[in-house]
Amino acid sequence: MVLTGPVIPPGWFPRWLKPVVFLAALSPLLWFALRVVLMRSGDPVGVNPIETAIRFSGDQALILLLVSLAVTPLRRLTGWAGVMRLRRMLGLFAFFYAALHVLLYAGVDQLFDWAAVWADVLKRRYITVGMVAFLILLALAVTSPQKMVRAIGGKRWRRLHALVYAAAPLAVLHYAMMVKADLRTPLVYAAVAACLLLIRLRRSETRPS
Repeated sequence: MVLTGPVIPPGWFPRWLKPVVFLAALSPLLWFALRVVLMRSGDPVGVNPIETAIRFSGDQALILLLVSLAVTPLRRLTGWAGVMRLRRMLGLFAFFYAALHVLLYAGVDQLFDWAAVWADVLKRRYITVGMVAFLILLALAVTSPQKMVRAIGGKRWRRLHALVYAAAPLAVLHYAMMVKADLRTPLVYAAVAACLLLIRLRRSETRPS
């Protein structure tokens, strides 16, 4: 259901909006990098900088994944169709942070010891779940260009990209399994993901067959 009267004109989309959203999505990484540079000047990033960087990138990937999933509900609630022009960029930023998350783990923490990485994937369930979520995001990022839509076909492309609704709960589960004890933050993410998935489910049920 759309709110009575458009909150924002449907076609409204100023030129400055995309650059602002781009910078907003990139700014956490810039801030973290600045903290690393200033680490010797009394602004540490924790006793284990590598683990801190891995968790930071994972957090940002999950946040941006949920933000990208919120675009369609926002359009439905406000009637602002222009917001859909931000969805692809937000999804790619989610993948960017997820790729950074995996790169930091495999490259910096494990020093590209692929045998050790593979052993971790098989042994630690939270890494297994996280890798499945990452592979879904990888598939979605690779097929995001418009030429891929034409190559795959619109119907198949939409089915493939519906997997994002599996990636979100898997990413939340990965986080919850990793932190183990303090589940407050994962539960917040889980609640947000559940709301977005319920909106999607309700939308599917109301479509004419």
